[in-house]
Amino acid sequence: MTKKKPKTFEEAVSRLEAINQAMQASDMPLEDALAAYQEGSELVRFCQARLAEVEQKLQVLDSGVERELVLEQDE
Repeated sequence: MTKKKPKTFEEAVSRLEAINQAMQASDMPLEDALAAYQEGSELVRFCQARLAEVEQKLQVLDSGVERELVLEQDE
C-alpha cells in the first residue's frame, strides 16, 4: 500500500476510491485489508479537516451579509 500524505482534497478522494475498489475487487489478506482500512481512515480525516477549513473560510467571506442577486440580461 502506498502511504504518502495527500496534498489536495482531490488527491485524497482519488486514493480513497482506489482503496475502496481494491478492497471490493480482491481477496486481500487480512493484514493488507487492515492497512488499507487504516489508510482510508486517515484519508477520511484529512478530507473532513479540509472541508471544515473551507467551510470556515466561506463563513468568514459571507460574514452574515446578505446581498441582493442581480442578474444581467442580454439585450
